[in-house]
Amino acid sequence: MNEKIRRTVLSAVFAALICVTTIMIQIPIYATGGYVNLGDCFIILAAWTIGTRSSVAAAALGSALADIIAGYLVFAPGTFFIKGLVALTAALIASHSGKHIFLGRAGAAIAAEAVMTGGYFLYEWFLLGSAEAAAAGTVGNLVQGAVAVVSSVVLYSALEKTNFVKKLG
Repeated sequence: MNEKIRRTVLSAVFAALICVTTIMIQIPIYATGGYVNLGDCFIILAAWTIGTRSSVAAAALGSALADIIAGYLVFAPGTFFIKGLVALTAALIASHSGKHIFLGRAGAAIAAEAVMTGGYFLYEWFLLGSAEAAAAGTVGNLVQGAVAVVSSVVLYSALEKTNFVKKLG
């Protein structure tokens, strides 16, 4: 199969996975009105398996579409940019992890979720006009990030043992 078509198809599949896991698997955070989901787990998995450009596109489109479908339209533009940066961060750091692959992936996931937390803080500060109000959502984003780090590293390790990762790459 043509490599460009293959990458496009994989990007579309990951965009769908990101969208569906963001919408369908939600644990509400009542204090902020937000929720924890598994979308970031699949953003990070995409970054580690299908390449930088394809994963950035999948993350941006899948996550923004999830915001639109779930009724968080005001967040869709910020989400598009922030989640694209999450994928970019995870892909670039993991690709330079050298012989410390497990630690490199864990570090890449942590850095990517730090980008997510900081990105939403800045976006909400812009939307709300108050750093204090934006800071209220930070705890929920940190929980979201922790779930994404643990789930992506565990799931990637399991998929790697089945040779599924090699088939994607």
